[in-house]
Amino acid sequence: MKLAEPDNPVRYSWLADQGFRLSPGPYVSESYAARKLVERLPHTDALEKVTERIFHPGRVTRSWTTDPDHGVTFLSSADIFQSDLSSLAMITRKSYEENARLPLKAGWTLVTRSGMTAGRVTYARLDMEGLACSEHVLRVVPDRDKIPAGYLYTFLASALGVTMIKGTVYGTSVKHIESSHLSDLPIPRINDEIERQIDSLFQQAMTLRVQFQNGITEATQDFFESAGLPELSDLRWHDLSRDTDFSVSRVTPKTLRSLNFGPRAQRIIETLRSTPHRSLGDICQDGYLRTGARFKRVDASPANGVRLIGQRQAFWMRPEGRWINPRQAPADVMQKDETILIAAHGTLGDTEVYSRSVFVTRNWLAHAYSQDFVRMVSGDPEFPGAYLFAFFRSEAAFRLLRSMSVGGKQQEYHPSLLRELPVPECTPADRDRIAETVRQAYRWRDEADALEDKAQALLSEAIRDVNQG
Repeated sequence: MKLAEPDNPVRYSWLADQGFRLSPGPYVSESYAARKLVERLPHTDALEKVTERIFHPGRVTRSWTTDPDHGVTFLSSADIFQSDLSSLAMITRKSYEENARLPLKAGWTLVTRSGMTAGRVTYARLDMEGLACSEHVLRVVPDRDKIPAGYLYTFLASALGVTMIKGTVYGTSVKHIESSHLSDLPIPRINDEIERQIDSLFQQAMTLRVQFQNGITEATQDFFESAGLPELSDLRWHDLSRDTDFSVSRVTPKTLRSLNFGPRAQRIIETLRSTPHRSLGDICQDGYLRTGARFKRVDASPANGVRLIGQRQAFWMRPEGRWINPRQAPADVMQKDETILIAAHGTLGDTEVYSRSVFVTRNWLAHAYSQDFVRMVSGDPEFPGAYLFAFFRSEAAFRLLRSMSVGGKQQEYHPSLLRELPVPECTPADRDRIAETVRQAYRWRDEADALEDKAQALLSEAIRDVNQG
């Protein structure tokens, strides 16, 4: 049952807005209450007054390519939340150039506009500049002469902003938001100093997120160059000869699936074995290498529970997920520092997260993770998780993991093949340097999160002070 909030009670003016309806629905709507709370502030501007435009590019013809020399990264309405942008699909430059409204510019606020997740908010980061983005994403372009970009985003991404945006969603089975639905949203104006402070925090966070992306990319390149395998740092899988018309001898009962013997993957495995290496099973012998235990989710409040992260959400910039009671879940939902989680169930589409890896450290240790990941914990301190992650986030590792798939529609990994995966050793100095590069990248990510949280706290405090004054 929804109740009116004591600190934001239903007012006579609300009754007038609704034609003096006495049914409670409109008055306990979170969106309606949020809008009225913002409108009571001394100074607000309609969103259309502080933006250059609010738009989406319209439907486009998507011709796809796998050649980075002839393509542009394309962001779907889910990809805009991705933490790592290095493995996304590309459309051809011809498709990209046919619509001048496709490219993003850093600092724009992005709002998903269709589907069951309509109304979710993020922003175009510095490394999204010039990338193509789906028509299912609204672009809110700030007029920087009227409002700082970071302040506008921070409000629209706040609890009040998101609640108001979700209140504009219409439709039944397929939800939608149109540009015109957002144009009259009230945007509180606090004072120039606060707005500039919030924008400064936002700009610093954007810079740190670029440093994070550059850091993990640099670590992977360093890994292969140190192993003497620079050709694997920029693997173009689809440029290799396709796995057709091949034969295999000395087949054992371990596996009879042709995918597990694909020549492309086998050539990569032989390349890895040509350099000093250890098997993944050997590295994890005194650690952990298995999927999580299945369990029943028991919901809990944020104050008494932990956030449960699933396969897709684990790859987002900021975690999302339901809150569960950790005391009624297996112990392996919580992870040790520098655990690598590999998405363990899914299908073989190139844009699926199946076989992609995430690194759990620092702030993300506070979250729980579903059973749909292989938990990889090194048992050898000479091979820390940060070093291993530089390899497992690569295209080469992704393709090798895919080649170890078993199952019907939903794939998972053949446990023996997974344990046999060769991991280049490099030298101790190389391993230390690569691991530190990864750790520093994740420190930058956490700092970016903290700056965005600080901006939200500063906004909430300012609104509360103005409202009480």
